[in-house]
Amino acid sequence: MQKRSKGRPPFRPRVPQNEHRLNREITALEVRVIGEGIEPGLYPIAEALRMAEEQEVDLVEISPNAVPPVCRIIDYKKFLYEKKKKDKEQKAKARQSEVKEIRFTPNTDEHDFDFKAKHAEKFLKEGDKVKCYVQFKGRAIMFQERGELLLLKFAERLAEFGSLESMPKMEGRRMLAIFTPKKKK
Repeated sequence: MQKRSKGRPPFRPRVPQNEHRLNREITALEVRVIGEGIEPGLYPIAEALRMAEEQEVDLVEISPNAVPPVCRIIDYKKFLYEKKKKDKEQKAKARQSEVKEIRFTPNTDEHDFDFKAKHAEKFLKEGDKVKCYVQFKGRAIMFQERGELLLLKFAERLAEFGSLESMPKMEGRRMLAIFTPKKKK
């Protein structure tokens, strides 16, 4: 026989709780009932439970904070399946936008500028933000106005695909400009 320590209650594994209250767990006296083949309206809890039992399904409390609480007459497993399916669809539709970086130097020539502008256009069309910066190394820090002109020219080039969040600004040895994509109509 096992010994038990004196101060602690015996171990009981946790039983998973439903995220919705079902049938007899609903505590409200009156509920708003919805469901297939039912006249939506306010019903006493006893009648709502009776209607669910007649259809051999569950009474599920959907929004407990409403006054009176809203309940649906539906098979609980089917309800969970549909909810999980809907959540999965919403998650698939919600795409995270990324921030893509494009780097220049104060002496970037025209060909490189065009090449990087095409990439930035592609990123903005896909809905990503673009962070452009001019990196100043060594004595190149003396040519800050070149960097600013380069970023403003870049902003002019990308005007139809995205908008400049704020004017180019210095952060350490970098001059930054961030572009956000224009909303699709």
